[in-house]
Amino acid sequence: MSFFEEKNPEMDRYLENHASSEPEILKKLRRETFQKTTQPHMISGYQQGRLLTIISKMLNPKNVLEIGTFTGYATLCLAEGLSSDGKITTLDVNEDLAYLPRKYFSESKFSSQIDFKIQDAKEFLRNTDEVFDLIFIDADKENYAEYFRLIKPKTKSGSVILFDNVLWYGKVLEENPKQKSTQIIKELNDLAAKDEDFENLILPLRDGVNFLRRK
Repeated sequence: MSFFEEKNPEMDRYLENHASSEPEILKKLRRETFQKTTQPHMISGYQQGRLLTIISKMLNPKNVLEIGTFTGYATLCLAEGLSSDGKITTLDVNEDLAYLPRKYFSESKFSSQIDFKIQDAKEFLRNTDEVFDLIFIDADKENYAEYFRLIKPKTKSGSVILFDNVLWYGKVLEENPKQKSTQIIKELNDLAAKDEDFENLILPLRDGVNFLRRK
């Protein structure tokens, strides 16, 4: 959800009407997310989903990591660009909601390429030797800076990292934020901008996406 969208919903509708159509399985998943979850705004949604798909198709990645599955919308968007022998590992800690992404993963044509784990992301990153072509993070904001530190060794030249919600409803403009999540997101954005191993850009799409590419 974006504070930009709330200010100009007509523009948001215009953007949706002038972009590629949403696959039917994603329409169904989006509807069910709004029907069966208490925080449906956490879904990536149409515009961001199409961005994830286009980036994935440009990279044609063999190994993708997603931190924060929620109901699996972004997972399926990322999977659209996988190479024929590629896979996506998606991590979440919410076992109560896991039935929903599992349902849609099994219904999708990417079912054999999606590895859905109920596991702490920091634990996974500390123990994996895998290197990833594309990484998307939309999870607990208070760990964003630590995720970046743990993810960096799991990337190579050309790897792309995407962090969602990096404008945090405009709170990143606060000079001395009291909210811990705002402090950490500001720290992440500073780390990304100053790390000479990456080039980055913050896209003002929805609530902001920090787009990093390893040099």
